[in-house]
Amino acid sequence: MRNWINMLGLAVLAAALTLPAQAAQKTTEKQASSKQSASAKRAKRNSNLSKEATAKARDSVNVSRAMTAVEHPGVQSAGVLVMNENTGEVVYQKSADDVAPIASITKLMTAMVVLDAALPMNELLTIGPEDVDLLKNTSSRLGVGTSLTRAEMLLLALMSSENRAASALSRYYPGGHAAFLKRMNDKARELGMVHTRFFDATGLTPNNVSTPRELARMVVAARQYPEIHHFTTSSEYSFVSNITGRELQFRNTNPLVREGDWNIGLSKTGYTNEAGRCLVMQATIGGSPVVMVLLDSAGKYTRIGDATRVRKWLETSPYARLHAGTF
Repeated sequence: MRNWINMLGLAVLAAALTLPAQAAQKTTEKQASSKQSASAKRAKRNSNLSKEATAKARDSVNVSRAMTAVEHPGVQSAGVLVMNENTGEVVYQKSADDVAPIASITKLMTAMVVLDAALPMNELLTIGPEDVDLLKNTSSRLGVGTSLTRAEMLLLALMSSENRAASALSRYYPGGHAAFLKRMNDKARELGMVHTRFFDATGLTPNNVSTPRELARMVVAARQYPEIHHFTTSSEYSFVSNITGRELQFRNTNPLVREGDWNIGLSKTGYTNEAGRCLVMQATIGGSPVVMVLLDSAGKYTRIGDATRVRKWLETSPYARLHAGTF
């Protein structure tokens, strides 16, 4: 009996020792589980925060890229100025104060000087040997001896950029070529074109220079002449040569004039090796008159592409509309 009691006592003692150990183990396991759960929650929260931060960072990058895309029209010309003619506000500019050769953009000043002189527009002028280009040896279908009215010479100089026509216009000016050049430079000063210089009436010499900003002034001034508006926006003109008896047809050097979906008030192209391909225009875009100057475009069609890009940008970009005032 005593042995049985002793064995029972030992069993109770063992149970007493075992239960706290098991309870402690369970408590430890529970604490470990709680720690793991808390750790998992923190990890999940940190992961969510990380994802949120990443998303915000990506949004910031996307917004930054989007703003960069709309803040400029993506033009490739070296010298650019886009201006609201009504307000004078410059919407976009690129190297706008850099002096550069302007090629046949010169002929806008040639036209203004001719028209300011109020000479008879139906007077016949004749292409002479002096009008042949010996500087760059450019060709012309206006052979020596070709006679046209002053109005026709001006039309061909502006619409088709005919160098011999421009040269003849300067020769027939009162006082001759020298007086004509002096008046061109005087007119430039009057318009505030302090960095602009003219050495001929055609633009063939690279010494005829200006800046995009100053050319914008010249475009605004030239647009006020009805003849310049009509002649620069004419698509084509034909006449019968007094030398050969054959009909000669001339077209506008700006294909945008011929496309018909632009509202162009003035247009003039230019090209020499030194100046690159140039284009100045005044056009109504989004209900507002816009002056654009594009100088030194490398590719053959870059200036036309740039003009199209500027138009699309003005019509679609909130940034452009905001900074253009009335677009």
